[in-house]
Amino acid sequence: MKRETIAIHGGYAPDPTTKAVAVPIYQTASYAFDSAEHAAALFNLEEEGYRYTRIGNPTTAVLERRIAALENGLDALCVASGQAAVHYAVQNITAMGRNVVSVPQLYGTTHTLFAHILPSQGVEVRLAESDHPDDIEKLIDEKTSAVFCESIGNPAGNICDIEALAAAAHRYGVPLLVDNTVATPILLRPIEYGADIVIHSLTKFLGGHGTTLGGAIVDSGNFPWEKYADRFPMLNEPDDSYHHLVYTDHFGRGAYLGRCRSVCQRTMGAVLSPLSAFL
Repeated sequence: MKRETIAIHGGYAPDPTTKAVAVPIYQTASYAFDSAEHAAALFNLEEEGYRYTRIGNPTTAVLERRIAALENGLDALCVASGQAAVHYAVQNITAMGRNVVSVPQLYGTTHTLFAHILPSQGVEVRLAESDHPDDIEKLIDEKTSAVFCESIGNPAGNICDIEALAAAAHRYGVPLLVDNTVATPILLRPIEYGADIVIHSLTKFLGGHGTTLGGAIVDSGNFPWEKYADRFPMLNEPDDSYHHLVYTDHFGRGAYLGRCRSVCQRTMGAVLSPLSAFL
């Protein structure tokens, strides 16, 4: 399908009973279970299905599939705002004592998150002198969790060389996270140039009408998390907070987003409402 068609119809097939072509709004917090055993299987991730809208919702799932298809990614997670998306995307793969390397041209509140909030929680953010790949690469070390850039800086207007930044990050076994809010997947698909994770504020061009906050995190499914298990223990070792689940074992290529949904969204709760997802 062309991208314009995906934007209108992607991720959804008409309801077989009503034949309605518009996405239903499942404005529900909870779901019925066939039995206590069925509920346990859903919450333990042993069975597919919806269990609580803080974790997943059928209306939001359509938007997630649509955004993933537009970006040519494996899967997506939609959250309450673009700022929540940036926060979760980074927090999902870093920890106290680690660092993130970023271009200096950043959206205002992203800069605040990187320069003040994350450092106060023990995560260093190294802002490079410029968006040039050489300036980024020289800041990467064995404790770097991610390289971050905006495809088109907001409001700087600089255009990052995504392919070169991805190559620099990958030489050190580090993923490239790209905020693609300004360009949108209609003009640019960062994954096709080596980006591993793509982030959007849905509030802006993808929303298109200025009424609704939203954010999205798209996983390419391409980064080899298992290969760099020492750098990313949160994906490769049993998670004591979630039944000792090993995300790379359970979710395979979708380990990054599986953990982001199961830990970041489930625990910290910046959930996109079904009505907002519909809008």
